[in-house]
Amino acid sequence: MNRPAPLSVLPGLRWRCLHFDMLDAHTLYRLLRLRSEVFVVEQNCVFLDMDNADAACHHLLGEQADGPDGPRLLAYARLVPAGVKFPEVSIGRVVTDPASRTRGLGHALMQAALREVQALWGTQPIRIGAQAHLEAFYNRHGFVSDDKPYIEDGIPHLEMIRP
Repeated sequence: MNRPAPLSVLPGLRWRCLHFDMLDAHTLYRLLRLRSEVFVVEQNCVFLDMDNADAACHHLLGEQADGPDGPRLLAYARLVPAGVKFPEVSIGRVVTDPASRTRGLGHALMQAALREVQALWGTQPIRIGAQAHLEAFYNRHGFVSDDKPYIEDGIPHLEMIRP
């Protein structure tokens, strides 16, 4: 398995992992806004992001020091228990703030997500539904494709597993 490259340091970046029931309204708003900004607007993809799975999940937040409106959300991933999306545990809605890209933040997010999954549910396989153009990114974190591409919301995807 190839290891991710060393990460750029983002001053003040901190990670929080909260179950849905622990999210306050402002944090929930920020994470839904970031997901919409990237998955709906940036990717020009009309789909229903709120899929009734969020309440069962843990939400990993990569935040930078407090600003005038509270912490700035730079990275986010949804940690999904086994049986909700796939028979295995899953990581989904992996997203970074467009203005904060090219600093290794996506790799830092995946490393943090893998650590949190381990802490929550122990060592076990993790299955994801990845956008096909990100296959090499996920390969760097130990995921392998099933080589059966499919279209979801008009975007080519692959199921990938990290054994």
